Amino acid sequence: MGPSDEAMLKLMGPINASRGQALFTFSKNLWNVNSSSVLRATVGYQHALHPRLLSSQSDLPPLPVPPLQVTLDKFLRSARPLVTPEEFQTTQDLVKQFSAAGGCGPKLQKLLEEKAKTTRNWMADWWLRTAYLEFRYPVVVWSSPGLVFPHQKVCNQDEQLTLAARVISGAVDFKCLIDNNKLPLERMGKDPLDMSQYSKIMGTCRIPGIPRDSLQHADPCNPPKHVVVAYKNHFFEVPVYGENGEPLSEDQIRKQLCEIVSGPVKPAVPIGILTSDQRDNWGKAYQELIKDPKNVCSLETIHKSLFLVCLDDPNPNFGSLDKRSIAARQMVHGCGSKNNGANRWFDKTIQFVIGTTGELGITYEHSPAEGPPVAGLMDHVVDVINKGGLKLSTSGCVPKPNHLPFNTSSELQCAIQTAEKNLDAMVDDLEMYGYVYKGYGKEFPKSQKMSPDSFIQMAIQFAFYRLHKLPGAHYESASTRKYFGGRTETIRSCSCESVAFAEAMLDCSKSDEEKVKAMKEAVNGHKKYTLEAVNGCGVDRHLLGLKLIALENGIQVPELYKDVAYVRSSHMRISTSQVAGKCEAFMCYGPLVNDGYACCYNPRANEIHMGISAFKSCPDTSASKFKDALEESFDDMHNVLVKTQKSKL
Repeated sequence: MGPSDEAMLKLMGPINASRGQALFTFSKNLWNVNSSSVLRATVGYQHALHPRLLSSQSDLPPLPVPPLQVTLDKFLRSARPLVTPEEFQTTQDLVKQFSAAGGCGPKLQKLLEEKAKTTRNWMADWWLRTAYLEFRYPVVVWSSPGLVFPHQKVCNQDEQLTLAARVISGAVDFKCLIDNNKLPLERMGKDPLDMSQYSKIMGTCRIPGIPRDSLQHADPCNPPKHVVVAYKNHFFEVPVYGENGEPLSEDQIRKQLCEIVSGPVKPAVPIGILTSDQRDNWGKAYQELIKDPKNVCSLETIHKSLFLVCLDDPNPNFGSLDKRSIAARQMVHGCGSKNNGANRWFDKTIQFVIGTTGELGITYEHSPAEGPPVAGLMDHVVDVINKGGLKLSTSGCVPKPNHLPFNTSSELQCAIQTAEKNLDAMVDDLEMYGYVYKGYGKEFPKSQKMSPDSFIQMAIQFAFYRLHKLPGAHYESASTRKYFGGRTETIRSCSCESVAFAEAMLDCSKSDEEKVKAMKEAVNGHKKYTLEAVNGCGVDRHLLGLKLIALENGIQVPELYKDVAYVRSSHMRISTSQVAGKCEAFMCYGPLVNDGYACCYNPRANEIHMGISAFKSCPDTSASKFKDALEESFDDMHNVLVKTQKSKL
């Protein structure tokens, strides 16, 4: 899963509003980089792995390069519902020119196949660099998701600290499972999956740079023994292992947390807010920050920590907004600079957020991993919480937490003010809801012999069509972890079948049987594309690979990439992913484009948990209206299926 490639999709095509236009400008710059800069960027996939995990990787197959014509045919099918007949004819002509013998397409295909012979995953380094490390927009809203845990019972600060200590203890226990190779090998059917992302979620931090960021991973031979706690914008180093190398008990961790909050603590200069800003802004401020040796030591402690723990202040008054929606906003952006937006280090892969009234979740920086490892961490921590904690014996003395000082210059003060202004603008623009559809869950489509994921995807397509009376390019992430170093491929959920289904459902002249027939064709078409995508045979990664191999070899980017069908089918107005958890949780993130929606879902047996968002600045979209349209679509799909079953009795 994961909302895995949000950042890359934001680069894939022109966007015509001010927010998107800036992205497109960067996109054009990216495609015009010289070949030497492309070749210099290498990101090894094994260097961060724990040695015990390497053995499970050795038998994974390399990522395949799909046949050129298969990809182009699939591209045409996926683009067709988004363009006029005249536009589609132009696209067909361009595809024919691109794929002609002796033309550009076969030449690029051959170069890509040659590259694939020299690496086990031809996309891995490209993807990490172009989708994340060179993406210049903020990680907040634009890239990093929030993961909302089930609401906890917290009535005062003592209970907040007890919960925080239990979360830390559970997360450290999960790290021990990773280090000792005790996590069960995950499979897709009979195929084993790449487990390397598990070793990258703790001890990893993104480091700002210009024009490219980098990732700093923990040394597996000398792993970190501490976490960093953020409280009122201060940062504290908190050891979580004793002198004997064993994890500290929950009580020992809690004592350190009590030490942090004891006495009057005034809010610190909001250094953490810098990590929320546009990456070039943060990169420049970072260079100023590291001029001071004390700052360098504090930064290194944060970078090398296992994870961050954010002890938040109360959220602002959101009126009648429900707890889940408030928690979603808290996890994604901290509710702004005047609230908890500076009590973060957004570059850290894992940040546990603990609120004052039971809000609990994770803010995670997306570049090292997709959602499943983070959801696995969540499930383990929630299980520890539900069991009342781990019964670990206390041993040795409890070290005191170490306050991490930061010195600021006038330049840094200006950068902080800019970051505050920019974060508040993003917060004000993002409309986000946590939503539970309670009519049914994944068991109902199963009872109809339909894929639950494909069924939900078609409900989302239906909801968009219901609101806008036209189809929208629709992204769903598919895991390619059955291949070495696999990340994601795009499932293009919008299809001729999905449009026919939505039209049939809204057509009063259609019989219920005709509507069900159209529904099943759309669901089955999506399921077929999904199977192709998880087997490395989607459209988007292959076309991106052909484009990047052209850049590496000084070949002009083909006209196909400027065509309206490519541009429109890459402008993903609907961004979706399934992040399944064992508990009542959901992931949430911002839309990919200014006139789009985001919808991440956790389908449970008898209900569906979702995070839904849109930008207020776009007059054509509304997260609230989309939520209502989705509920109506779920109801309509259920009702038409039930009615046709009754008619057969």
